Formats: sequence, structure tokens, C-alpha cells
Amino acid sequence: MHVSQTETLGQLNWKSMVRPFQNADTKKSIWQVLNTFAPFFILWVAMYYSLRIGYWLTLLLALPTAGLMVRMFIIQHDCGHGSFFKSRKLNDSLGNVCSLFTLTPFYQWRKSHAVHHATSGNLARRDVHDVYTMTVKEYNASPLKTRLRYRLYRNPITLFLILPLTLFLVLYRFPGPLSRRKERVNVLLNDLALVLLVLVISLIVGFRPFLMVHLPLLFIASTVGTWLFFVQHQFEDTYWAGGEEWDYATAALQGSSFYKLPKVLQWFTGNIGFHHIHHLSPKIPNYQLEACHKQNPELQHVSTLTLASSLRTTFLSLWDEDRKKLVSFRTARRLSAAECGVGRKP
Repeated sequence: MHVSQTETLGQLNWKSMVRPFQNADTKKSIWQVLNTFAPFFILWVAMYYSLRIGYWLTLLLALPTAGLMVRMFIIQHDCGHGSFFKSRKLNDSLGNVCSLFTLTPFYQWRKSHAVHHATSGNLARRDVHDVYTMTVKEYNASPLKTRLRYRLYRNPITLFLILPLTLFLVLYRFPGPLSRRKERVNVLLNDLALVLLVLVISLIVGFRPFLMVHLPLLFIASTVGTWLFFVQHQFEDTYWAGGEEWDYATAALQGSSFYKLPKVLQWFTGNIGFHHIHHLSPKIPNYQLEACHKQNPELQHVSTLTLASSLRTTFLSLWDEDRKKLVSFRTARRLSAAECGVGRKP
């Protein structure tokens, strides 16, 4: 999206475009719960019995089962925004139930995610719950130790294979920096409920079979979820601005991608690929996002990624403030060397 298009959108009053889609449909919400949780339980049991045939079959079944865990997270995500049901109590209750499967304490995540929506793309308010992004100038001015630590953090192996399980299995077990009493109690209760749930399941099926079934699910689902969160904001023509220059609607439409996935993956990911619409209006339930996108051509002029093109975002790690683009370490080093006429910096 070009700036001129963003300015035109502001003149068109985007709030009136999204308003018709902000109402939760109880029947659709209940159906989504049923068509997510029921097949998850069936497939989980099938994975357990598949252990008698061969672990290759268990891992094969893990793919759709983990996809359903991602879909559960999207339901919890909508509950956190208060968009899945009209009733806040229902949203809170279902969100807490989902948290037992997503390993994400509901109230703590809801609070931190609200900060994400309020600060996404704002250089002056880079939140600890986002994928931390340095500017080229910050990186070049940093000591070697800081640069090496940042490069390690932004390495795809760290971001997509190590951090996801660390985040969901370890870090989410403790109160975060934004947590107050309500969130701290919720984290504690969530941990206690998880321990009891694991004990009960282990008594029924055995602890080793439980791990053999559930660990692959957690690995796949957490990796996919982290990848989705990354690619929805970390792409070449994304949006970053500082201080008063930052604008909510521009951040939503320029700083959030439209991840155009095949229909089956769109279903498993709960339409979260329409992320520009979601950031523009978090009150739209996931099953209304596509309709809002299709019925408002003015909202379609955004960065569109496919499975193939999204892979190119993997190594984009630094925000180039001069070119207004996310660039790789190699590109940043080359451009800095060309501009300064000096050798490469380690």
C-alpha cells in the first residue's frame, strides 16, 4: 500500500467499513468450537492408538491435530478480544478452557496482546511481547556483543525451532512483566490445572505415551503459531514509525500482511491471514474477516504474501529507516558499506 492510498482510506472513514462485521454470531461461534474441539479429541485418541502400529503414523496424524491446536489458539485469541461471543463471561470462560490446550494463560496473554495492538509498528514503543526489531542505525551503533546477541535471536533456528517451545512450555508458566494480581493468579491456576490434567491423562494412557503423542503437537503448533505471528508483521514493505508519526490505521494496513493461504490452511489458521483487517478492527470475529476483506475493495490494497513469497521474509531482520523497508543483515551491511565507503562491520 502506498501512502496516498492510506490517506484516501482515512478520508473514507474506515470505521464505517468494519462496523457491519463486528457482531459475533453465536451459532457460528458454537459451530466453530464443535468443529475444532471434537476432531481434536478424536485425532488425539487416534494418535495414541497409532503408537501400536508405528510412530511414523503418529507423526503423520500429528499434522492435522496440531493444526486444530492452532485453530484453538485463534478461538482463544478472539475471546481475548471479546469478539467470539457477545457475552464477556462466555469469552472469558472459553478463553480459559482453550488456554489448557494452548498452554497460554488467558488473562496474561490478553493483556500483553492488547499492548501489541496498541503499539504495533511504533518504533518508540517496541514491546517485549513482539518479535523485537532493531533499526539499521541502532544495530550499527551497538557494541559487538549486542550485535551478536541480536543475530542469534533473529536466526531462523532460534526464532522458529527453539523459542516457540521455550515460550509455551517455560516462559508462559510464569507471570510476565505486565502482570498484576489477576494475571498472576490466572497463571498460577493455569499451571495447576495443567499439572492435574497431565496427571489424569498419564494415569489413563501412561506418561511416556502421553509425551510421545503430545510433544510433537506442541512442537508443530508452537512453531506454526510463531511463524504466523512473524510473517504477519515482518515483511519487506511493513510499517514502522516513531512517536507522533505513528498512525493506528496505517500501522494496521501497512504493518500487517494479507497472508493468502490455501483454503485448507486458511481454515486451520482461523482466517488469521486477513491480519490487516484484524488489526484494523480486533472486534471482528475470525469468521467475519474474509467477508470484510472481500466487501471493501479499499481495504485490499495491502502487502499480500503467499506460502512461497513468505519464505523470503525469514532473513529480514533490520528496519532501514531511510528506505522504509525491512532488510537482511547482508543487505544492511552492503548498503552501509556503500554509503560510508568503509569495509564491512562484523
